[in-house]
Amino acid sequence: MTTTTDLVSYEDALASYDPVMGLEVHVELGTKTKMFCGCSTELGQDANTQTCPTCLGLPGALPVVNATGVESAIKIGLALNCEIAEWCRFARKNYFYPDMPKNFQTSQYDEPIAFNGYLDVQLEDGESFRVEIERAHMEEDTGKSTHVGGATGRIHGASHSLLDYNRAGIPLIEIVTKPIVGAGERAPEVAKAYVRELRELIRALGVSEARMEMGQMRCDVNLSLMPKGSEKFGTRSETKNVNSLRSVERAARYEIMRHAAVLSGGGTIVQETRHFHEDTGSTTSGRVKEEAEDYRYFPEPDLVPVAPSREWVEEIRAALPELPLARRTRLLAEWGISATDMQAILNAGALDPIVATIDAGADAASARKWWMGELARSANESGKALDELAITPAQVARVAELVAKGDLNDKLARQVIEGVLAGEGTPDEVVDKRGLKVVSDEGALTAAVEEAIAGNPGIADKIRGGKVAAAGALVGAVMKATRGQADAARVKELILQKLGVSEG
Repeated sequence: MTTTTDLVSYEDALASYDPVMGLEVHVELGTKTKMFCGCSTELGQDANTQTCPTCLGLPGALPVVNATGVESAIKIGLALNCEIAEWCRFARKNYFYPDMPKNFQTSQYDEPIAFNGYLDVQLEDGESFRVEIERAHMEEDTGKSTHVGGATGRIHGASHSLLDYNRAGIPLIEIVTKPIVGAGERAPEVAKAYVRELRELIRALGVSEARMEMGQMRCDVNLSLMPKGSEKFGTRSETKNVNSLRSVERAARYEIMRHAAVLSGGGTIVQETRHFHEDTGSTTSGRVKEEAEDYRYFPEPDLVPVAPSREWVEEIRAALPELPLARRTRLLAEWGISATDMQAILNAGALDPIVATIDAGADAASARKWWMGELARSANESGKALDELAITPAQVARVAELVAKGDLNDKLARQVIEGVLAGEGTPDEVVDKRGLKVVSDEGALTAAVEEAIAGNPGIADKIRGGKVAAAGALVGAVMKATRGQADAARVKELILQKLGVSEG
């Protein structure tokens, strides 16, 4: 087994080799009960309180298939343009893992419920890339191991391990791509874009929240290199359980450089699983990878085959929601924005918040303005995602409404958003507490304008002489006097009226 951690530069790796990827994504379904028993799937409960004889694999306990899990699998398959099997069955995948109490995983092997599909993904510059789907099959999740006493949190060096079987048996869909070739230097970017598009699709279907940071969606990155001009795939490595979009890209990039270093140095790639390290962006060896025959698959004797009727499949197809790519295409036209603008919105994670803000009553331009401006800046400064900010789309829509009504200007609106994010209450409560409404009293505005003119006679003379642009200085003086709470446009109108000058 190679232990080298030497790397070649990414450019040198791509000069000599073509990357081949395979992505395996596991999605935890959002069903109320587990895949083969009635135990709850609710998160955050005390360890080993959501178990029963079936998910613990006790003798005599018999599984029953979760119908919602099957329906969710069909939804995913249809959304991935897959064929849906008329007849399929479960198999036992045998291996010893301490967090799988039955010593086998109930999965699907040679007869998956969905197969032979594709997903079109868009890269950051708008280029489209088609990822072919080999299969999407049903299975169950393992339990959770916590290794105690070591420095890394892994089993090596730990003094003991704790097992929580609450997760054992939670429904999973594993989505496996066909070998992804032809991406070249953009292979890591394609991997990231695919997982992002898949996550959006899963969320649109409503079958899972697909929160990668919570383990609800995990990606295994398989990667190999083949010499330029060759058509024979190299030996692959499999980086397991990568749990963020950025990490999927980094893992693929690192493995390209590592493989190239091994091969260029005359070494041999070992087929193995590897662990990804967020802090360094590197991978380390896990275990030698088994082949399918090592798992001794055989049909699950305690479960009948699954045979979804064509009528049921078509009912599910007819009820599918608008899928992400079609939605983005529609919004692009409705909002009248460029593909570059839409990509920026996607990169910021702002699409759903913007749509929800529009649904709450804001116009599209205002919703985009606040989420891509002030709120994106706040998210960046706090290191949070937009949907983690302490403000709701309805509250952003209310801020936009107050601006449209003239109760707030942009400067005051930014202060209102700041107050909401700081936990000071709703937009209206922040306005009241901070006294942020625009000064709309004509008498007060007129007095402030007259004071500004009297205090700046030289500027007033320039304006009378035809230099209307100089009015900006007087507007600024009034805004300062009113603590930014005046309507700047109305202030300018009053200044020009007082000085007997027209805008034109």
